[in-house]
Amino acid sequence: MLIFDADDTLWENNVLFERVIDDFLGWLAHPTMDKAELRPILDDIEHANIVTVGYGSKALLHNLRETFEHLYRRQISAEESRQVEELAVALIDHRVELIDGVPDTLSELSSRHELLMLTKGDTTEQQRKIDHSGLAHHFTGIHIVAEKDPDTYRRLVKELSLDLGSTWMIGNSPKSDILSARAAGMNAVFIPNVHTWVLEEDELDPSDQGVLHLERFTDLLNHF
Repeated sequence: MLIFDADDTLWENNVLFERVIDDFLGWLAHPTMDKAELRPILDDIEHANIVTVGYGSKALLHNLRETFEHLYRRQISAEESRQVEELAVALIDHRVELIDGVPDTLSELSSRHELLMLTKGDTTEQQRKIDHSGLAHHFTGIHIVAEKDPDTYRRLVKELSLDLGSTWMIGNSPKSDILSARAAGMNAVFIPNVHTWVLEEDELDPSDQGVLHLERFTDLLNHF
């Protein structure tokens, strides 16, 4: 069984968020702080709000507005809120940029193995991205969850009666895809993405034999 992360594994995601954030930090035109100084403030607000607002474009818009209000010590106006939404139009429209080689690689892998998708975030938003990607037919099951922690993987193992020895979680996030899957007893494949969200970064043990490190998505065909 091969289980695939979606955002930043099958299609680009965080790079779209980063473009919006960069535009937002420039739009702020803060009188005393530059983008490098402003970014940690936004990161802290995002981290603090994960439990309450979750992930995705709606969460980002919430966090951008809160960052504005934190910095300027006043409520954001309706016009300013509209301008922030305009910066995020690509996210709101759920545009999908597939990572190179993904469709052909999935097509080949699905002829050899059973494939599942496990993605986290807002259910409606993630489903729209899945629909727009045109990849759903490669998977025998698609699971959208609020969080990908070890308990999420344990529930999936129990629900589907998965054989841990032959089950691999494939993704770009050290925290959500690799370490959480390993904690649940799965094998994992780490395919780094230079645009991985900073809050998903974590240290991987280079001596862990249960983690396969690959450079690109198409390299999966050499191992599965």
